[in-house]
Amino acid sequence: MNIPTFDYYIMNQEITFKRINKLAIPALIAGVAEPLLSTTDLAIVGNIQQNATESIAAIGIVGAFLSMLIWVFGQTRSGISSIISQYLGANKLNEVKELPAQAIVLVVSISFLILAISYPFTKEIFQFYNASGTILEYSTTYYKIRVFGFPFTLLVIAIFGIFRGLQNTYYPMLIAIVGTIVNVVLDIVLVYGIENYIPAMNIEGAAYASVFAQITMALMAIYLLLKKTSISLKFTLPFNKEIRRFIVMVANLFVRTIALNVALYFATSYATDYGKEYIAAYTIGLNIWLMGAFMIDGYSSAGNILSGKLVGAKAYKTLILLGRKLIIYGLIFGGGLALIGFVFYHFIGRIFTQEIVVLKQFYNTFWIILAMQPICAVAFIYDGMFKGLGETKYLRNILLLSTLLVFIPVLLIFDAMNYKLYAIWIAFYGWIIARSIPLIFVFRKKFFLLSRKEN
Repeated sequence: MNIPTFDYYIMNQEITFKRINKLAIPALIAGVAEPLLSTTDLAIVGNIQQNATESIAAIGIVGAFLSMLIWVFGQTRSGISSIISQYLGANKLNEVKELPAQAIVLVVSISFLILAISYPFTKEIFQFYNASGTILEYSTTYYKIRVFGFPFTLLVIAIFGIFRGLQNTYYPMLIAIVGTIVNVVLDIVLVYGIENYIPAMNIEGAAYASVFAQITMALMAIYLLLKKTSISLKFTLPFNKEIRRFIVMVANLFVRTIALNVALYFATSYATDYGKEYIAAYTIGLNIWLMGAFMIDGYSSAGNILSGKLVGAKAYKTLILLGRKLIIYGLIFGGGLALIGFVFYHFIGRIFTQEIVVLKQFYNTFWIILAMQPICAVAFIYDGMFKGLGETKYLRNILLLSTLLVFIPVLLIFDAMNYKLYAIWIAFYGWIIARSIPLIFVFRKKFFLLSRKEN
């Protein structure tokens, strides 16, 4: 009979409900920081007196493009987190001490390159999203301000990855709370203005508020990392031995995120083509969906953090138990979000706009977004676990196939039937299902086999 070791008890202690929530709840709050910036912009701008619908549409289009950039180049968080947590679990953290600074320099350098390339072609970028007239003008104005927050956002995301790898979601939560408060206050002040002191800047004010919030978060992240951890941000050469694995992981996630943003591009482009009330309604729905996704991502983050450490310690039985518990917690949380959404169905829409034509289109399809939440929980939790395990190849392939073989065909079929926004959200629903089921089978097949070999 095998007697459990002390390490066994430690690993099992880490997957109690209390331990998971200690990581998940702060991660949940931190995770909503970026989508909350856009959602706050929407709620504030959606209630201005002039061209509110066009302003919402512009923020939605720019938000879709910026989200693409952030998700594509923000994959450093998962790469850093995975490697650091695995080395932490193996008690060899000192072997990757140079990696965080090297990874941050790479990603921030790329962000400045993207800014320099995209800025002169802003108008052409949003014409590609079918924007025209006032919506194109507002999109161009909003992006040319808000894009300057992009490097700061990627810096914050990378530092969040370091904290995650160290099993710390508390500091990212603090940073996110401060950034959100700064954004909300500046949104109100700059969008609406203060009589006799600050003129109302409308959509430009929302862009400036977001940039200032992102700079604040970056400064706070740097301070906490340097003061509260032993991690150095001093860039040194030669590159760490894990830099190649880091780049491969990020490259896989890069391709995966391109596939994700192909889906978002098709959805945004089609909604824009349907008319301004449709793109405005879609934008509100997308931001609420993303908010729910990032809230569920709290449990995904816990899976990411703990799975990396467990696989580093080769505690495969505990890893399987972690997966089971996270699915249960995620389904409960996702179901709870859906229930809240149905209870406050009409109130939620009126937070963002008072335009009757926009609200009509939003209410017609909001129920699909809510019904997706439990399935999203499964997809996002397994996404997080696979990132923590470093198994990014599976994530890349599954999302590519889900986008090309499910999302796009479903969208085209229902669009041809004139379903409009229904077509978009039905396609997203099928896409989420196609993302989640294969990951469950892959996880069970690989780690059940390893668990049988575990002593």
